[in-house]
Amino acid sequence: MASVNKVIMKKILIVLGIIVSSLICIAFMKDQIVKSVVTAVASRVTGVPVHMDGFSMDIFDSTIHIIGFKMYNPSGFPEDVFVFCPKINIIYDRASLFKQKLHFLLVDLDLKEMVLTKNKAGKLNVDSLKIMHPSKSSPPAPMQIDLLNLNIGQIVYKDYTNGTQPGVRVYNVNRHQSYKSIPSAQQLVLLVLAETMKATAIRNAEIYGVAMMTGVAILPVAVAATFISKDSVQQIIDASFEHVYASSLEAVKRMGTITKQDASNGVIKANINGSMVALILRKSAGNKTELTISARKYMLPELDIAGGVLYQILDKL
Repeated sequence: MASVNKVIMKKILIVLGIIVSSLICIAFMKDQIVKSVVTAVASRVTGVPVHMDGFSMDIFDSTIHIIGFKMYNPSGFPEDVFVFCPKINIIYDRASLFKQKLHFLLVDLDLKEMVLTKNKAGKLNVDSLKIMHPSKSSPPAPMQIDLLNLNIGQIVYKDYTNGTQPGVRVYNVNRHQSYKSIPSAQQLVLLVLAETMKATAIRNAEIYGVAMMTGVAILPVAVAATFISKDSVQQIIDASFEHVYASSLEAVKRMGTITKQDASNGVIKANINGSMVALILRKSAGNKTELTISARKYMLPELDIAGGVLYQILDKL
């Protein structure tokens, strides 16, 4: 009888071992499958290789943990890491797993380092990302992020325009900011890139314009800007004419070269990224100021540049 019990117990232990091993395999495969999907989506959105050192997804407490997220440079640049996030922690809505639109309640994103690179042709790596050239044939990947906590560490700027050895500058940002209601993966990426680049003195407005044109809700104002023509953007700002003019002049000087400034008539003109940019300020009712910005390059409209200049000015106010 004892021998029979031993045989039964042995069989039970074998079955339990198989079950435990199967559960471990399923959990591992689940993480690997989801990791592959997340990596593929991130690569599709940005157009560059993406790698994660570690990925885990817990269905019971609705969390995702990503370790060592790396986004690499686009083609035409050194094969270096562009963005490095040592950890990304997410709390998600389980019900959204069965829907086309994922719902993240909280995303904690720790961006330790971004390496901005200018190649020999004078082009920045950030401008070569697929996301900077949105296509109607590639609709945004739907997503809902209720709250994003973004920690920005440092930015390294490498300039290869003067030789094989780059000039290097380092910006220690060390800033924490939070954002609400982000509706797509594209807008999440644009928000992170635009907010990180704010800390640099690099004269590049394109990313801010693309961010505005795609509806990234990161402007420090309640009312969104109005694009009034193919080359112009307009905003009513709740601030005095003098304050808006001074902030506009400061922002434009930081981005390009002033060619004309006339405070009495509310006019500022500048050359920014090879584009001729004109700012017209008018006093509005209630001590508000109407700001209109136009941008053209070789007589062609540059709405993203106009939007980017406005973004920088609003960030100064």
